[in-house]
Amino acid sequence: MSEEILINVTPRETRVAVVENGMLQEVHVERASRRGYVGNIYKGRVQRVMPGMQAVFVEIGLERAAFLHASDIVRPPIPAADGQEANGNGHVPSISELVHEGQEIVVQVVKDPISTKGARLSAHLSIPSRYLVLLPYAHTLGISARIEDEVERQRLRDVLGPLVGETPLGYIVRTNAEGQSAVALAFDVAYLGKVWRVVQENIAKAKVGERVYEELSLPLRSLRDMLNDDIEKVRVDSRDTFEKVTKFVHKFMPQLDDRIEHYDGERPVFDLYGVEDEMQRALKKDVPLKSGGYLIVDQTEAMTTIDVNTGAYLGSRNLEETVYRTNLEAAQAAARQLRLRNLGGIIIIDFIDMNDEEHKRQVLRMLGKGLARDHAKTTVYPMSALGLVEMTRKRTTESLARQLCEPCPACNGRGVLKTAETVTYEIFREITRAVRQFNAEKLLVMANPGVVNRILEEESSAVAELEEFISKSIRFQAEEHYSQEQFDVVLL
Repeated sequence: MSEEILINVTPRETRVAVVENGMLQEVHVERASRRGYVGNIYKGRVQRVMPGMQAVFVEIGLERAAFLHASDIVRPPIPAADGQEANGNGHVPSISELVHEGQEIVVQVVKDPISTKGARLSAHLSIPSRYLVLLPYAHTLGISARIEDEVERQRLRDVLGPLVGETPLGYIVRTNAEGQSAVALAFDVAYLGKVWRVVQENIAKAKVGERVYEELSLPLRSLRDMLNDDIEKVRVDSRDTFEKVTKFVHKFMPQLDDRIEHYDGERPVFDLYGVEDEMQRALKKDVPLKSGGYLIVDQTEAMTTIDVNTGAYLGSRNLEETVYRTNLEAAQAAARQLRLRNLGGIIIIDFIDMNDEEHKRQVLRMLGKGLARDHAKTTVYPMSALGLVEMTRKRTTESLARQLCEPCPACNGRGVLKTAETVTYEIFREITRAVRQFNAEKLLVMANPGVVNRILEEESSAVAELEEFISKSIRFQAEEHYSQEQFDVVLL
């Protein structure tokens, strides 16, 4: 599989795209005016304790106070290196026993402020490097479950055991560490030790609301987490960013030095790979399938729903086969859309009903296969009797649509507008209401041109009846800047 990372940099915005076999799979956006906070560590102060919610609000210098739950203060049991449970009994004490109002506390952002919610925090600090994650307050060694080969797991324990034993710090071995040399792993241990010493110094002198550790910028963070032997090229269209990226890769991944390339072509790098067009399509509700079927993706506050439709696809054999083929393609497409649109939280996929149990298993298998390359953690549950698949995808930042768009001012984010006919009758009711409350000789109605044209052309007889009923004349005035639902009834 051909896989490339594209980094597009402008003065106020940086974008990173992951392209597999010429098709956009993932895109990340970071703007200078609104950089994300995930991974940053702050010295905070407990602002309000809420025993009923087992949580506190913490002031960390952001616009809204951040949320910290009791379970994110007391670390649950951590599996030790040999697979046995480390110390701790898993009991979470009352929040009032853990912290008090006004207390200073060092916390890390684990979820950006999303919609009306403040940032989500954890007191269990973690600092990632290329191959490891440092856990300053947990003297343990854990290995990513994605490293399945038991021989390799044992090798990693053997290499890292002595290194971890020399420090009071804990580590998690990341998937990227699979097959890496003892020298590379020792380098990461030493690097994280230095970072933690600097963080401790910053904590000692910081004031409440100050940041004591900042996560890497988007280009460096993306390469730290995604650059591996499967990536053929990293193309960077900014000379300054290219130099920073080159230094970073040379320091942490010298064996991949030759993958970094400065792109100085005439066409923008995103245009060259069709990324801009794909991003525009990712903001639409409908996703066409090659077979003629399509998906409808609906993101709401509570969850995201994906509806599968056969559309124009009729198949060549029978209905069950048609449905099965459409669902197979839809499973693959849905997995890609979740990653591309960065949709998180609860997701419901409404596949077309299938009778064959083996077909259901194959569709779920295809969905799992599509999600396997997703960097976000996903959990998929069995298909229900109605053909619904419930799943979750870890959300740490806003979705692509929420990052790039805002609610429509015409419909206030509802996604639908009242028809001109509905608005017409609302105007008639408002006129009747206004005349009963106030004295006026004439009335002026200002409304959207489409609504005014409809009233004058299709409702002229109704206007004449209304004028006779209220014994007053009514004048209509078209206002170009009024939305279809907007109108004013003015008494003259």
